[in-house]
Amino acid sequence: MTKIKLMSHLVAGYPTDEIALEAARALIRGGADILEIQLPFSDPSADGPAIQTACTQVLRRHYRTADGLRFIGQIHQEFPQTPLYLMSYGSLIYTPGIEAFCKKAAAVGVKGMIIPDLPFDFDEGLSAACTANGMLSIPVAAPSMSAERLHKLAHAGYPYIYCALRTGITGTDTTIDKPTLDFLAKASEGGAKIYGGFGISNGKQAKALAPSVEAVVAGSTFVRIITEKQHDKTALAAAIETKAKELTGQEV
Repeated sequence: MTKIKLMSHLVAGYPTDEIALEAARALIRGGADILEIQLPFSDPSADGPAIQTACTQVLRRHYRTADGLRFIGQIHQEFPQTPLYLMSYGSLIYTPGIEAFCKKAAAVGVKGMIIPDLPFDFDEGLSAACTANGMLSIPVAAPSMSAERLHKLAHAGYPYIYCALRTGITGTDTTIDKPTLDFLAKASEGGAKIYGGFGISNGKQAKALAPSVEAVVAGSTFVRIITEKQHDKTALAAAIETKAKELTGQEV
């Protein structure tokens, strides 16, 4: 079987930079092709309980955006061939100025920006700032979008679109059914490659989704492993590597 391409999600600094870095290493050993690294945010509206709790715990340590960018830079130095995407929310990148933020992100090795609460057609200049700094701007599509709006996004010229496989928050199981596959087909009809995620936690889901996407996205399943095994780095790394292999269709 062909290996399934995987984009895996990490919360920067959770529960510490050291443990998060161990998790990143295990993800890459397990076959993750892209790391999507989230800057902790106080009101992560698209994220479920696992990621919300992780963000809250990191922020209690007074973790700043600069700390998150430094963490991303560490991963880039160690794994320069692995694409790193930064996921955050609009206010974190708007406050310092989107152009200034994108310049800093590119400097630490970020290759793409995923900002779910900035609409593709009112993105406050994100796409232009990404292009100017050699990064991708990856808009988010959801099944709740009207057919007209989804068509507009699909034909807006973005090389990649992140498709949330259902409405609501991440972290609960998603069924890959015909409406899901129809949604993915519509999102890709303009030529964009699709990253598909929300609630992907096992190999069966990944296998069902893989033919319709450029990469399967999984996040909460890894955050839960980190939460459960954070006091035993060896067990944590082994469990993350095993889960990544399961999701990429490799033998475990």
